[in-house]
Amino acid sequence: MTLHDHEIPVDAPLVRSLLAAQCPQWAGLPLSPAGAGTDNTMYRLGGELLVRLPRTVEHGDSVRKEQTWLPRLAPLLRSVRIPELVHAGVPEGAYPAVWSVHRWIDGDTVGPDTVRDWPALGADLAGFVRELHGTGLMGAERTGDLAGYRGGDLAPFAPQVDKAFAALRAVDGGGLDIDTLERLWRAGLARPGAGGPRGWLHGDLKPGNLLVRDGRLHAVIDFGGLSVGLPDAEHAAVWDLPPQARQAYWDAADLSDATWSRARAWAIAVAVNGIPYYLHTYPAFVAECRARLSAVLTDAAGR
Repeated sequence: MTLHDHEIPVDAPLVRSLLAAQCPQWAGLPLSPAGAGTDNTMYRLGGELLVRLPRTVEHGDSVRKEQTWLPRLAPLLRSVRIPELVHAGVPEGAYPAVWSVHRWIDGDTVGPDTVRDWPALGADLAGFVRELHGTGLMGAERTGDLAGYRGGDLAPFAPQVDKAFAALRAVDGGGLDIDTLERLWRAGLARPGAGGPRGWLHGDLKPGNLLVRDGRLHAVIDFGGLSVGLPDAEHAAVWDLPPQARQAYWDAADLSDATWSRARAWAIAVAVNGIPYYLHTYPAFVAECRARLSAVLTDAAGR
């Protein structure tokens, strides 16, 4: 499945060639597909390792960022597990991007069949976010690859969101109340900026990046969106969770109405952009975006 221009073809023989060249001690281990996201393709290596390969050279910037910062953040984040880097791969042969090998983390992605207690999950997630946001920056600044757009204000993103709303109207077919979504987006946009100190942000706390064990939050993965910035967009992923988890997150995080409004605007903006962009290439992601927007509408109608 090709999602972007200039994607690097990846298959098991390519991965084995990378391992043989840079990690010969693992080259003979069993290798099997372990899923793919919008930015990376993963292979399980033996029983204890995971190979993570960016889809494009540009997406390699996020992998390089993980290679730099995950080893420094890991000792400071104790509420859940995060990926443990065991090899920082470099371009090799037919593969022109950096890549990584991480320690495998057992667990199931968050979903209705894996979570026993949604309020507990929401509170656990809020605890991780509070822990991450409170971790010292260790000299990191909001520059370069740590200046992700989701760590900034909403206003610079507005022209792109306006175009995305127009594109969504052209392809939606009446399934979403786009007028209300646009009103909620503009309500968040009209709020004063978050201000306050900048901190570490994960950048993409959707359910697919949350692993549970025995029904409770166990690990947070995929730190490719790691940045330094303002916290509003970090809270947007709670609209991917059921209402019970969202309410528990709100209560545990003690968020103001203004922060909630801006976070909701971020949730809308990302989903509205995602539907037209991936409409013909990634239907599962489009369905996630539609579900998020439906949750925003249901939530707003009940408040």
